[in-house]
Amino acid sequence: MAGLEQDSTPIRAMILAAGRGERMRPLTDQTPKPLLPVGGQALIEYPIQALAANGIRDIVVNLGHLGTQIRDCLGAGHRWGVNIQYSPEPRGALETGGGIFHALPLLGSAPFIVINGDVWSDYPYSHLPRRLNGLGHLVLVTNPPHHSQGDFVLHAGQQVGNQGQPRLTFAGISVLHPALFAGCQPGRFALSPLLRAAADSGQLSGEYYSGQWFDIGTPERLQALDTRLNGAKS
Repeated sequence: MAGLEQDSTPIRAMILAAGRGERMRPLTDQTPKPLLPVGGQALIEYPIQALAANGIRDIVVNLGHLGTQIRDCLGAGHRWGVNIQYSPEPRGALETGGGIFHALPLLGSAPFIVINGDVWSDYPYSHLPRRLNGLGHLVLVTNPPHHSQGDFVLHAGQQVGNQGQPRLTFAGISVLHPALFAGCQPGRFALSPLLRAAADSGQLSGEYYSGQWFDIGTPERLQALDTRLNGAKS
């Protein structure tokens, strides 16, 4: 795969916020996971602020469980200097792949950033490529204790593969090309099989990030991040 290109081309971003947050119950029974407070603000505010700080202004947020609360909280995004559009999903949500596919009309024909709404990171989004020589680009991190088997392998520091060692964890931060979803049909489906197929065909690039990254999958991890962020302010 040829080198990735970066330029000043505007790029859109999507924050995945439609999940039910089953492992976070009972916290998510009345509050959608992206609005859970951590470090003095809602979890979803961190990626919005980071995107805005890195010059990314057009953001799509998908909505599922208690999605009206998210829309009411974020509004049009003006207080962060961004433009937020929403992609409501049918009851039961569409999983990651189906949710992105459903939002493609809002994301356009160029590559776009996708961020899982339940991760926190200090990754600098301006480092992501605006153009791709393939179907996607993934940010990978060291395997956390709760996911020790990892997801992918990074060959020569830039090519993502499915086989080999050492394995790394997909950070939930990526740039995807709409062509990754060619042949997909509306409905509920996962993103992972599409990424694995792209890796097998040599169409998936990546990078290793050694900075701060947290997967907020349980109340305990949410509390640990809250303690860390509040400690950094004192």
